[in-house]
Amino acid sequence: MTTPQDLEEMMARIQLRDRSAFSSLYSATSAKLFGVILRVLKDRAGAEDVLQDVYVKIWNKADRYRVTGHSPMTWMITIARNAAIDRLRAQGPATDDVDDIVTLSALGATPEQTAIAASEAGRIVDCLAELDADRANAVRGVYLEGQSYQDMALRYDVPLNTMKTWLRRSLNSLKECLAS
Repeated sequence: MTTPQDLEEMMARIQLRDRSAFSSLYSATSAKLFGVILRVLKDRAGAEDVLQDVYVKIWNKADRYRVTGHSPMTWMITIARNAAIDRLRAQGPATDDVDDIVTLSALGATPEQTAIAASEAGRIVDCLAELDADRANAVRGVYLEGQSYQDMALRYDVPLNTMKTWLRRSLNSLKECLAS
């Protein structure tokens, strides 16, 4: 079991660039530091990478460690935790793969479809305005309001066949108007 005094001695030797002390420090502390990093990252491969970076920092910054009464382990844990948090921040927020995102479409017509429908409706209204008023109303009654030919014939007091002729000729006129 490594005591805080053992760790302090290793840190003092590491400050003098003693590689065997660094190896001993690694053997004594790597499991604990790996656990700290893994708890933050929740990714074993990432934790291994960060652990390597942490020991590079410990090697390079060993001269900054001061004996203050705190265990060297506290100093190393702080380095490990901060390195793990830095890794998380560098990764950014978790996002979904663009290919996995389901495309949501709005209910109803798209703006383009609405514009086209409005344009077509305007053309139909203009073409209906070119018909005689009685015939335009007969077309509206039969084809837009759902009334029967017979009802329209009674409304305009014409024979049924005449109403059918009015509607057929009106539809032909509308067709020509819309085609132009």
